[in-house]
Amino acid sequence: MNATLTPELTAADRCDRCGAQAYIRARLADGLSLHFCAHHGREHLDKLRGLDDVDILDETHRLHAEETPAL
Repeated sequence: MNATLTPELTAADRCDRCGAQAYIRARLADGLSLHFCAHHGREHLDKLRGLDDVDILDETHRLHAEETPAL
């Protein structure tokens, strides 16, 4: 895994499979980035982690973050 700082995913980042908001990005050694929603990320994450030189940013924890109550 690469130790460089990686920008967060935003609402503009979309899943390459279904177009939903992406919460996982896999950057391959050739510079190609794959974006996945949490659902499709779960399908592919184990296989991606098994590859050499893949930088994975997993922000699925944001789906379960506590919401701030409205005032």
